[in-house]
Amino acid sequence: MNLTLKIWRQKNASDKGKMVDYKINDVSPDMSFLEMLDVLNTELIEKGDDPVAFDHDCREGICGMCSLYINGEAHGPDRGITTCQLHMRKFKDGDTIYIEPFRAKAFPVIKDLVVDRSSFDRVQHAGGFISVNTSGNTQDANAIPINKHDADASFDAATCIGCGACVASCKNSSAMLFVSAKVSQFALLPQGQVEATDRVLNMVKQMDEEGFGNCTNTGACEVECPKGISLENIARMNREFLNASLKG
Repeated sequence: MNLTLKIWRQKNASDKGKMVDYKINDVSPDMSFLEMLDVLNTELIEKGDDPVAFDHDCREGICGMCSLYINGEAHGPDRGITTCQLHMRKFKDGDTIYIEPFRAKAFPVIKDLVVDRSSFDRVQHAGGFISVNTSGNTQDANAIPINKHDADASFDAATCIGCGACVASCKNSSAMLFVSAKVSQFALLPQGQVEATDRVLNMVKQMDEEGFGNCTNTGACEVECPKGISLENIARMNREFLNASLKG
């Protein structure tokens, strides 16, 4: 396939940035999207040009680093996948592909397609943990009975990889789906009840301080989420937050 790539280029956080056109030929439909960008960067380096900066690590849909906005969609035109799992067969010969970084106040651009998502880390640090006594006769976690429905729901919430697609897909750049997944992961388990009140209050407070917007209730976040995190988690977090506020 022969393609035209329109890629956002930005030298640093203070640079204004702009879209730059690139032509790339003989792209195999079996390539992943990131492999295609690797080929482009090889060509740019051979010409003496600055390669396109983009985030990646595991390339197995686990780490969530490969977060790109492709043709107006987080992670591109496929569903239930990250960018590294997107293959070029989803595009046609002669296509023009627009590639941009995730756009959000809380995700400032570092360079080109790389954004700073450390705001997610700070939200998790605010309450995404449990306190467990590890000294003495600690009870085996497997000995604590947990309703299967709750265990399954907690596991589903825990599959969130924090890629930020929910934020990029929301017109208000809301992080409600991400935060609610982290709250739900522990709220559904007995081990998470000790910090339940402080957890939801602190994580929501940190989310607001980071500059994320309010939930739009459009459901775009769930549609674009590569792990299929459910909107039910947002409802659960709202209940947790209300209960915690009343206790306070």
